[in-house]
Amino acid sequence: MTTATKITMVRVFLLPVFMVLMYLSGGEAGMWMWLSLAVFIIASLTDFVDGYIARRYNQTTDLGKFLDPLADKLITIAAMVMFCEWGVFPAWALMLVLTREFAVTGLRLIAVQKGTVIAAGWSGKVKTASTMVGLCAMMALPGIDVLNWVVIVLIVATTLYSGIEYFIQNGKCLLD
Repeated sequence: MTTATKITMVRVFLLPVFMVLMYLSGGEAGMWMWLSLAVFIIASLTDFVDGYIARRYNQTTDLGKFLDPLADKLITIAAMVMFCEWGVFPAWALMLVLTREFAVTGLRLIAVQKGTVIAAGWSGKVKTASTMVGLCAMMALPGIDVLNWVVIVLIVATTLYSGIEYFIQNGKCLLD
């Protein structure tokens, strides 16, 4: 297992720690929310570190290509689910995010069956980064409705844009 993949695995193992801390916080400011935020930041930073190491040291593997985006989706969706449970993140917005993720994953699977690999696009990277930063803001400053709605709009906008872009650029895979 490469160093990059080991770092990705750290992000996967941080998920249950993050979820327990978020549950303990109850959505309120305080020690548990700060610990949740710290774990989320560490997990988010490992996303950039493992990608850098994989590219810089030629450690790109099939396992890494599978685990890295999965780990990203799990940690960000876990945060959105917790905020949804607390009534802070609307279910319709979470459903849009989940729909985009499943649709793009399905498109990638079809493309692979046809011998084409769909690399992560720039808009997808912007979506991931803005989602992670926005969720950090929601954890750092819980209970600020204006901030929550700005983050929700940012997440929905980048999610829709990147999903549409993936299908415009790669939709031809569906036509055969």
